Amino acid sequence: MIFIRYENWKDYLKFFPLTSFFLIANVVMFIVLTLNGGARSVPALFHFGALINDGAYVNEWWRYVTAMFLHGGFDHLLFNSFALIVFAPPLERLLGSARYGVLYLAGGVVGNILAIAWYKSIGELTILLGASGAIYAVYGAFLYIALFQRNIMDETSRKTLYTLLLFGIIFSVAVANVSWMAHLGGLLGGFFIYGLIIRLWKPRIFRK
Repeated sequence: MIFIRYENWKDYLKFFPLTSFFLIANVVMFIVLTLNGGARSVPALFHFGALINDGAYVNEWWRYVTAMFLHGGFDHLLFNSFALIVFAPPLERLLGSARYGVLYLAGGVVGNILAIAWYKSIGELTILLGASGAIYAVYGAFLYIALFQRNIMDETSRKTLYTLLLFGIIFSVAVANVSWMAHLGGLLGGFFIYGLIIRLWKPRIFRK
């Protein structure tokens, strides 16, 4: 079962440095928001990089990245941190930190781009923030592995992934103020980016 964590915190930092960095960055930015008006303060969110499909902000492309490190409440941060702590480490070990970092960030950006395009198409003003799109990119990579590299993932982990995705879909659609398009976009982004990485920038484990 690849999704069970056995490491102590020292080993976790050693084996999963980039996942640890993402976690720390999320927590630090939450503290920064809290000290500057609160994580639900719209001015603070705008100031520190939240993404909005308003004409005055939509061309500030850096927001597609910075929004991934902001969270609109402790529950939001806690949920995403748990997912990152538990599910991301096996992918970092498999791909290596550099490739994993590219997939995580690029998948999150894809999710944000598609979400902004969706809300713009329906004429709905929205604010996007959170690591969910990037986390779903990790899920997308694991979905590719579960479907096409079955020798890498055991059956129990595969079933856990499918169950996680099923509940994730239900959660994304049923819960208010959750961007299902960012989740779907991240999932699709991670799926296809992983496929490109293992072909164009092969990790050592996949080299013949």
